[in-house]
Amino acid sequence: MLLTIDVGNSRIKVAVFEHNKQLDFSIFESHEALKNFENIFEKYSNLQKIILSSVGKLEKEVIDYIQNRFPTEIIDHKSKFPFTNLYTTPETLGIDRMVLSAGATLMYPNQNRLIIDAGTCITYDFVNAENQYLGGAISPGIKIRYKSLNDYTSKLPLLSTNDDFKIIGNSTKTSIHSGVINGVIFEIEGFISQYSLKNQDLTIILTGGDAEFLAKRLKSTIFANSNFLLESLNLLSLYTQKND
Repeated sequence: MLLTIDVGNSRIKVAVFEHNKQLDFSIFESHEALKNFENIFEKYSNLQKIILSSVGKLEKEVIDYIQNRFPTEIIDHKSKFPFTNLYTTPETLGIDRMVLSAGATLMYPNQNRLIIDAGTCITYDFVNAENQYLGGAISPGIKIRYKSLNDYTSKLPLLSTNDDFKIIGNSTKTSIHSGVINGVIFEIEGFISQYSLKNQDLTIILTGGDAEFLAKRLKSTIFANSNFLLESLNLLSLYTQKND
């Protein structure tokens, strides 16, 4: 039984797996981490291993508590991955992007894969059918776009994700919604279109906190899974066991 932990920029997601079957899932804020891990460990006292990926901050007290309870693997750039990393600055590639790329490589073999993570930032990662990681792109996520309009202007209000995003906004608020949401949708569709033109048999995975919201509004055929990183950690752990 495996516990996967995804420490993001704003929240922590965890899932319990028995081989490829997900048994449990929870999400919580960083300041609630210790209490939540205590509850998880009480419920699943027979965990065999923990695998952790982090792009955010986790208090040393919490990390020590986790490592002292069960064997823990913390993913870093020296970990074993099922692809060849051709990024020109591999040491700067985000661990979350590497884990997602590993999951896509293992779940969709012999295919070109584009992984889109719509979270705090929107990241695009491409792994070709030869299991070579080539790179991708990074752009501001939905919340950052709303916040930047408020931060860098004197009169535009701070808004949040809304379904009212017609192409023609007939007020300041609806114009902001149109610009932010349609801008993200057009951006993603544009990337998908360009990758599809250059790569046959392209599998597209959409994940991250805004995945479900965006999936309903994208025209492209995609696999939407907001918790793909946790599944990728499970797949990566199984891969490591087989290749040790």
